[in-house]
Amino acid sequence: MSNQVTLDARRRSRFLRSRLSLGLCLLLGLILTTGCGGGKKDSGTSVTGKVTLEGQPVNGIVTFVYANGPDATAPTGLDGGYTMVNPPLGQVKVLVKTLPGMGGAGMVAPPKAGPEMPSMAGTASSQGVAPPARYGTVASSDLAYEVKAGKQTFDIPLKK
Repeated sequence: MSNQVTLDARRRSRFLRSRLSLGLCLLLGLILTTGCGGGKKDSGTSVTGKVTLEGQPVNGIVTFVYANGPDATAPTGLDGGYTMVNPPLGQVKVLVKTLPGMGGAGMVAPPKAGPEMPSMAGTASSQGVAPPARYGTVASSDLAYEVKAGKQTFDIPLKK
C-alpha cells in the first residue's frame, strides 16, 4: 500500500508541475502579445487638410519637420487631401515634396493615343499637380504650423 501511496503522490506532483508550467507559459504568452505598454500610444491627435496649387489638388508628400525629433510624413490623395495621424506636438516647418517619379515640373505626360491606345486627355489634371520645388526644402519653404493636441485641420494653399 505504501508503494501505491508513493505512486499517487508522484502522479499528483507531476500533474501539478505540468499545470504550473502550462500556466506560466500562458502568462508569458499574454505578456509578450500585449507588451509592457512602452509602445507608441494613440494620442488622439491628427492633422487633416487639403494641399492645393491655384485651386488644383496637389499630388505629393506632406512633411512636418521638427527642430528636435523625427519628421512626420503623409502622402496626399488624388484630391490633395492628407491625414497625419499622431504627429508629435509642437512648432513645425511644413514641406510639400514631389512624389518620386513625378519630377519637378509636374505629371509625366500620358502616351499619345493611337490605334491600340485610347485617348487619356485630362489624366494629369485628374491626378493632381506637382508642388513647386521651393516647398520641398526647409531652406526655401515658408510654411509653418503648430501641432496641438486633438483633431485639427490645416489646409495648405501653395503659390507658384
